[in-house]
Formats: sequence, structure tokens, C-alpha cells
Amino acid sequence: MSDSLLQRSVTTAVARNLANTTKTSPKMMSITPRWLLSLLPWVHVEGGTYRVNRTKVELTKAERIGVDLRDGAYSFAPEAVRSVPLFSKLPEALIARMAKAFKQEEVSLGNKLIVEGEDLSKFFIIAQGQVEVLSKGVHGSNLRMALLTEGEFFGETDLASDKPSDITVRTITPCVLLTLSRKDLDTILGEQPSLADDFKKAIEEHMALKSTVNRYGERNIDLVSGFAENVEIPETFVDYSAHPREYSLSSVQTVVRVHTRVSDLYNGPYDQLEEQMRLTIEGIKERQEWELINSKKFGLTHSVDPAMRISTRYGAPTPDDLDELLALVWKKPAFFLAHPKAIAAFERECTWRGVPPVTMNLFGVPVITWRGVPLVPCDKLEMKSRYQSNQWFGTTSILLLRVGEVDQGVVGLHQAGIPGEISPSLSARLMGLDSLGVASYLLTLYFSCAVLTDDALGVLENVEVGYYHDYDHRQSKAK
Repeated sequence: MSDSLLQRSVTTAVARNLANTTKTSPKMMSITPRWLLSLLPWVHVEGGTYRVNRTKVELTKAERIGVDLRDGAYSFAPEAVRSVPLFSKLPEALIARMAKAFKQEEVSLGNKLIVEGEDLSKFFIIAQGQVEVLSKGVHGSNLRMALLTEGEFFGETDLASDKPSDITVRTITPCVLLTLSRKDLDTILGEQPSLADDFKKAIEEHMALKSTVNRYGERNIDLVSGFAENVEIPETFVDYSAHPREYSLSSVQTVVRVHTRVSDLYNGPYDQLEEQMRLTIEGIKERQEWELINSKKFGLTHSVDPAMRISTRYGAPTPDDLDELLALVWKKPAFFLAHPKAIAAFERECTWRGVPPVTMNLFGVPVITWRGVPLVPCDKLEMKSRYQSNQWFGTTSILLLRVGEVDQGVVGLHQAGIPGEISPSLSARLMGLDSLGVASYLLTLYFSCAVLTDDALGVLENVEVGYYHDYDHRQSKAK
């Protein structure tokens, strides 16, 4: 054997058996920054219940109508007609007859459903698609007044008025509409003389009530102002809602089990029980943030008032869309909350228009802002996709919040000081040992979320995250 092949030292492979290894604590990929939990102001709740008192809303607000698809036909519950404020006081018998009279129509892209200055007299409910509402401005240009999508409606005032329409409505996607014409309504009202009287009375009551409330549906506070003398001072009062909403604290619970032999013998350099607790608590916090956004009882996406919901104009989130959202939540907006893919889609639209958004530091991390309001990334905003294999593409929503009790915004709810508390509203309790020597610890987190006023939370819906631009210089090279 040559000298070059002789072993001259102990090998590194053997020597490492005598050396101590440097170890890390267990890592978990599902841990996220959870900025929502840090940005929400948390309110201590006594007795596990938080009651939100509001002023009384005299005039009901418009709500989206739930439209179902069965066997190729769209339909809705008769009571859903009351979601239209103008029809909210109609008797049940008339509501049922009107619901049966709706017809389904399929309309192509770019079709004008209502033309300004003409008397079409037809009521529309959007079952599928989007329409835009236009009106002539003072300079003669068509101005977009609204963008309506599934479940929204228009044209109800034309049924109760003989005046020509003051808006133009046209489809911007192929649409399926449920319609009720003035002719069909007159046929229903002609069946019984009392029905026509009931309809007229309900409309008159609605219009009379509308003249006494503000744009939020609250009764006007009677005031007098000016320099005139001998003016009688009006008397007024502010009424409260008789049925305020109450939020009960929700909980996330689990039982952590650790064998005593593991915690006794293998506790260096990391405490096994401590690491089990830490990783489980991380999972609990992740679930907490998901519930705050998606819970059907108190989650943000399900707490948005119908009047505070808007849709994207072209699918991709544009600066115009975020400006519209800011116009809804204009009283001290705190932050946008969006999926990382939605933020990337918005940045692409800004790049396309040559208006790169400004960046700011949030908790030591750079995030982009729009009009000075940060866009906070959160992967708990769900993505709706036709392709189940890839949940990172499809459509999602962007939320905009005002926060804090003082500003009548959104607040998080918890109850500090509970037994076994290891952090506010999070407790850990030893449940005991079983016959196999396994120790069980009950971890419980109590929390909820409340929207104090409807205008504290807005949402931009139907945000498409998969659209990319083809730039001119790339198109020229392709040719």
C-alpha cells in the first residue's frame, strides 16, 4: 500500500461521534407574521360578551339577494324581495305574487338594459355577471355611478314612477338577469283591488320615511342655526337600537400530550414541553387569525355591510379600485388586508401605469402603501379557484379597515386574567397523567372581533390575481 493511502489521522466521520452538535429549535413552515393580530386594538371583555350599542336605523338598507341555481334555473326566496328598501313594507301576499312573476333573461356583453331619458319600467336582479350604471354629467360625458354584481339589483324605482329613467345601465360581462316588468306588476295588482292599494300605501310610507332620515338610515336630529331671532328651537332626541348585536367570545382549544419520559430525559438543550407548547400555540394563533377573517359568525369577510362591498372593474386590482375602496372607508382608514398574490397583482397594475407605490416599514419589514395606507399581506384571505390543484390562483378579496373603539372601528375582543393564563386570554392547564405516564395539557384561547359601525369595514371583491401584462417591447420582439 502506498504512503498516500495510509490513514494518518482519525477521520472526521468518526471524530464527529465525540463532538457536540449545534441544534436549532423545531421550525414550522405554517408560521406567518400574523400582522392582523398586532394591528387590531384588543378590548377586554367582561363576562365573555361584548354588546355593540348603535343608534336606531329607521330606514332599512339594501341587502344583496341570495340567488340559487337549480337545474339550470335561477331563483330566490320570496322574502328576499324585502331586501329592496322600496318593497320592505309590502304585505306578504303581494311579495309572494311578485316573486313568482320574475322571468330569467340571458343578456350579452355591452347590452343596454336601461337608457337614460327613456321609460323602460323594469326591475332587474343580477343572478350572474356584472353591469355598470352610467349617468350624463354636466359636461355631457357618461359618468360611471356604480358597478353592480351578483345579488344586487336596480330599476325598482321605475316600477313605482312614471318618470323616465335618470340612469343608463349596460352589461360589462355576459349576464343572467331575473326581471319583473311594469306590465307584469300591473297584472298582479289588478288581480285584487286591495293589492294595488297596499302597494301604493307601502311606497308612500317608504318615501315619507326616507325624507326624515340621513343617508345612513338614522333619523335626522332636528336643529336650527342662523342669526334670526324669535325662532322656535326644535326638540329632538336620539333613539337607540332595541336589539343591539352581542359578540360572545369564541375559543380555540387543543390538548397537548407529552410523555414524562421524554420531558425527563431529553430536555437538553431545548425543553421538550416548552417546544411542544410553543409550536402548538403558534398553530392556535394561526387559527385565530383565520377565524377573525373567515368565521361566518364574526369574521371580517362575513361582517361587511352590503353597502360597503364593491367589485373590481376589470378583474385585476387597479389603483382606481383601491381609490374606490378608500372612498368607502374614508374616515381614518388604518390598513388594507390582502392576500400576497393580490398585492402582487396590484403592484403589476401600478407598474403597468407607471405609478409604483410607496414603501414603508411595518414592524421592521417593508410593505407597500397606497395613498399612505399600508397593504398588509395575509394568506388567510381565501382564494377561490376552479383548479383545486393550485389554490394560489383565482379570485380573492381586499379588505380595508378603520380600527379602534374611539374611532368607531374594528376591534379585537378577548378576556384577560383567566385561570392558568400564559398570555392575554390564552390559558394552559395540566389535566393530569394517564396510566402510561403521558401528561396532558389543555390549551384554550378566547377571542372574537366586532365591527362597531358599518362604515368601518369595506371590501373589494372579485380580485383576479392571475392577470399579467404583455409589454410593447416584448410584443415587438415576438414579431
